Amino acid sequence: MKVATIAISIVLSFTGSLHSAEVVEIPAEELRDKIRGGLLGQMLGNLNGLQHELRYNEKPGNVKEYNPGLPEGAWTDDDTDFEWVYIVEMQRQGEPMLSSSQIAHLWRERINRRIWCSNQYARQLMDLEIEPPLTGSVVLNPWAEFNISGQFLCETFGLIAPAMPQTASRIGLNYTSVAIEGEPAQTTQFFTTMIATAFVQSNIDRILDAGMAALDKDSEILEIAENVRQWHATNPDDWRATRRLIMERYARYGGSAMRDRNGYELNTAGTVAALLYGKGDFRETLRIAFNFGWDCDNTAATSGTIIGVTKGYRWMLSQGWPIVDRYRNTTRENMPKDETISSFADRLIDLAELVIIQNGGRRQASAAKPAFAIKIEPPEPIQHLASAKEIRSKLRTDLKDRIIKDLTTSESTNRARAAYLAVCLELNRDIQKSHPQEWSQAIKALQDQDRVMQVLFHHSAVPAAGPLRKKFVEAGIEAPKERKPLW
Repeated sequence: MKVATIAISIVLSFTGSLHSAEVVEIPAEELRDKIRGGLLGQMLGNLNGLQHELRYNEKPGNVKEYNPGLPEGAWTDDDTDFEWVYIVEMQRQGEPMLSSSQIAHLWRERINRRIWCSNQYARQLMDLEIEPPLTGSVVLNPWAEFNISGQFLCETFGLIAPAMPQTASRIGLNYTSVAIEGEPAQTTQFFTTMIATAFVQSNIDRILDAGMAALDKDSEILEIAENVRQWHATNPDDWRATRRLIMERYARYGGSAMRDRNGYELNTAGTVAALLYGKGDFRETLRIAFNFGWDCDNTAATSGTIIGVTKGYRWMLSQGWPIVDRYRNTTRENMPKDETISSFADRLIDLAELVIIQNGGRRQASAAKPAFAIKIEPPEPIQHLASAKEIRSKLRTDLKDRIIKDLTTSESTNRARAAYLAVCLELNRDIQKSHPQEWSQAIKALQDQDRVMQVLFHHSAVPAAGPLRKKFVEAGIEAPKERKPLW
């Protein structure tokens, strides 16, 4: 790989500004190898990690040996199948940034089962025709403030933006913001940046430097990464000591409640620790990720993606691991019945070429080998943090007129949406006074939205849902008498 000296120094130090001459040249064959390696690493971490998922909470696991393999091929699971839906449509349209309405349409058509937590809640908000990123607002979705969707739905977006961490973050946030906001969105920037950087840097510390440079200076993710690095430096041969320190500092409910198991704090810390203790070794990195526990199939998938990029697909196949080239669709409607890991990777390769060219790079042929000249981007935060109060205030300003308009229509869904938004934004008392008859009709329309009521009252056992439910009860909404499955 040929890299301009000044460009690589900027990639390593993340200081200064870039100009159009600062590029990295990656042979096309090497780029394909790294993308395929990253995707295979993601699938191995995810699917080999399922047997350990949510099993080690208060205490770590005791996985002593790990041998990667997919002897029956891979299959769709939520760590890859959301991204698969997006990637197929992005490739079909030749557009990496699908619009909010296009994303919502894909969900209604293809993502209706085997979804949980914040994604499940977001899907029900779409029944009210609330579209992303509002579906992931911390004001409207009680899971959005902590859920790890910002991590486990982001990896392929780093793979299609090699050496372009800002672009990787921007694309990733376009899709992960369907279900999260705030600190979880910082994890999207953190991990997509690390994956994009792994195309030009194999040193784990330098990759972590890049990820941390992509975080808001006030982000808790930045503090988590700094602390885990310090604890690792203090206990370089004792990952259990570091896990204990993570638990002491970041577990809010002893590590076992849903808020901990599905939260960004413990899972981000576990991913960083797996990378540090794994020391660039694929098997060891994933073994450590499994042992750190919590939602560890997701943390293993993310760390597996990063190491998969640095190692490459050919190296992974050379290890003799039993891997069948199959990706079976077991979860997503109106998608191909069967894919292969290779064909999924080919979609990413096509999109990577598109993203490279859209961002000032080019494909170039030489007497030796075809290559891509990629404009290097320094890692920077694309999205900054805002408080829930600030978010609510902005949404009140942006949406009040729309709420009034929807309230006064005869369409039931519009009225239900108006009622939901008004209660969440604490506009309902004023609107009830000014439009009493319309408000009464809107409350009835919302009450009739059974799936929305189910997810609010019976499928959200998280702290933020309590105050939200109280607001709806005070506004005249009654909880459904019994809990029903949503898929």
